[in-house]
Amino acid sequence: MRMVDLIAKKRDGYELSKEEIDFIIRGYTNGDIPDYQMSAFAMAVFFRGMTEEETAALTMAMVRSGDVIDLSKIEGMKVDKHSTGGVGDTTTLVLGPLVASVGVPVAKMSGRGLGHTGGTIDKLESVPGFHVEIDNEQFIELVNKNKIAIIGQTGNLTPADKKLYALRDVTATVDSIPLIASSIMSKKIAAGADAIVLDVKTGAGAFMKDFAGAKQLATAMVEIGKRVGRKTMAVISDMSQPLGYAVGNALEVKEAIDTLKGKGPEDLQELCLTLGSYMVYLAEKASSLEEARALLEASIREGKALETFKVFLSAQGGDASVVDDPTKLPQAKYRWELEAPEDGYVAEIVADEVGTAAMLLGAGRATKEATIDLSVGLVLHKKVGDAVKKGESLVTIYSNTENIEEVKQKLAKSIRLSSIPVAKPTLIYETIS
Repeated sequence: MRMVDLIAKKRDGYELSKEEIDFIIRGYTNGDIPDYQMSAFAMAVFFRGMTEEETAALTMAMVRSGDVIDLSKIEGMKVDKHSTGGVGDTTTLVLGPLVASVGVPVAKMSGRGLGHTGGTIDKLESVPGFHVEIDNEQFIELVNKNKIAIIGQTGNLTPADKKLYALRDVTATVDSIPLIASSIMSKKIAAGADAIVLDVKTGAGAFMKDFAGAKQLATAMVEIGKRVGRKTMAVISDMSQPLGYAVGNALEVKEAIDTLKGKGPEDLQELCLTLGSYMVYLAEKASSLEEARALLEASIREGKALETFKVFLSAQGGDASVVDDPTKLPQAKYRWELEAPEDGYVAEIVADEVGTAAMLLGAGRATKEATIDLSVGLVLHKKVGDAVKKGESLVTIYSNTENIEEVKQKLAKSIRLSSIPVAKPTLIYETIS
């Protein structure tokens, strides 16, 4: 086989075989196929697309390019959850202990984050002493004992995807459904999950800004899961405004604790119950989604979910007393209020702009080398559709610097008020199974 012939074949709209896709990924991973040829191939896929068979083959070729985590020693069906990301997306912090509390093993591999705030690991490291540096044997032991553990991503998981993603990023080929879907699903499959629940975001703060694109991506990922033998479901949810109220690492941990107590923001709680119900159902711990949701609601009501969170934190070196006393989490030096300039109704909260404001405070990373300030961030006090009075606080800004004019200006522009009532946005648009 020659790479030039395969590029031409895809350029002309023909379907590649599994063997041809394996040849491309294997050659690119080991360095036999240069970046310039892989760039041409990515552009051909960008314009010509891929069939469902090709996308599944590409996914599994990337899975086989590196380590595949063996979770067979963990008892029960392992269900992983993936979110396509957004602003204030605290779902993993809630879902992990919530789902584990009803007997579903949560063996989670998470990463650090670029952008608005840190990743799941950064957020959890807001808890004094918490760490993810545990070996595989200890990881499996903790999941079997407590039903939950979280470790950092291994360095050799889907190396082909890492190389290809970096190339797509600089060749304007990121926005390709087959390439996005195979990238996400290859990591989830390599991480050892038996079943996968996907939270595909749509709106201003999401990677997929419009619903049609989000649905196309969700459908493609569910189809990959089906073709490679993984139970897969997807929920398309709103990210036109931040999820919940908190945007920032320690602030989001506190909000997750509130949610596990049954006192969290309505949208965050509802999304977690929806995603969690699918996880419990796919793990075969309930015979229906309704039964799964009832189990989760009872766990919150009876305090089991909160207790599971404490056990999880403590088992990985964290100070579990933060659950009862969140003031032990990192605290910012300054607190400022952004007040409403007039009476009205909240018509829009532009999620990505709010996220950028949080990053300007130091809550996120603009580059991999940047240091995150775990204490800073934002707490919204209103959601779209809420009434507001002049002078009432729209946002509390937590900062370690007094110079926050740029942050205030960005927030003021991102929150639009209306003189007439505004309908609340839909939280969950569609489910694909």
